[in-house]
Amino acid sequence: MALDLMTAFTEPPPPIDFVLPGFVAGTVGALVSPGGVGKSWFALELGIQIVGGPDLLGLGELPTGQVVYLPAEDPPVTILHRLHALGANLTAAQRRVVADGLLIESLIGRCPDILNQVWFDYLRQMAKGRRLMVLDTLRRYHLADENGSQPMAQVIGRLEAIAADTGCSIVFLHHASKGAAGDQQQASRGSSVLVDNIRWQSYLSGMTAAEAEEWGVDEAQRGFFVRYGVSKVNFGAPLQDRWFKRHDGGVLKPAALERQKRRPPSKSKSVAGRGGNESW
Repeated sequence: MALDLMTAFTEPPPPIDFVLPGFVAGTVGALVSPGGVGKSWFALELGIQIVGGPDLLGLGELPTGQVVYLPAEDPPVTILHRLHALGANLTAAQRRVVADGLLIESLIGRCPDILNQVWFDYLRQMAKGRRLMVLDTLRRYHLADENGSQPMAQVIGRLEAIAADTGCSIVFLHHASKGAAGDQQQASRGSSVLVDNIRWQSYLSGMTAAEAEEWGVDEAQRGFFVRYGVSKVNFGAPLQDRWFKRHDGGVLKPAALERQKRRPPSKSKSVAGRGGNESW
């Protein structure tokens, strides 16, 4: 579509529609983390909020709309357990709202491939009329070489085509590369195209021992805490990281942590009249 430059120069543009802070509607984004940190939980809780349910993650008010979540990695029984745990945090009215607006279809064992026309048409149909579509995980939605820039450019291009055609935002969940810090922009596993060709990338990262000390969390408890942040945002200001804690069943909720004051390094005092070695 050709843009009318004269109109753009003289008339105010329409406001940008954000699905999440910095994540523009009708575009493609990613949520990256190592396995087992909580990507799927975060996606489910986000979907619940966007369809009009409660803000379990404490993200603040977000525009609402229908959501489709397509897990292709976890068996249906595990998703049912997650939904049961989440249901304990919803009122009867909220459960009805979520059930009406959130579609979940497990594709495990069906080998979806976005580069296949039949699967492309299926995903496009699922996106129609919806505000957000979540693919869990990207590796399950293609059969190509994840490290190849050309096939990954095709994968992202197909996702962009669906988003542009339907107006539905697409978030794919993706694993971080081994040994990479989850909060780094290039932590995403595979070709750099998976980062460079999208406009928004967020992450979840488990609490490190150093972070536990910084935030006053006991070592035995730090496995319950995860950090969420946005490592790439093309539209909008950078966002502050936030901490979540796993509760009953695995539900993520905001964690109220206070940064601990750093203790000044202790200085050893030399004792007059003694040899230097005794002052070590």
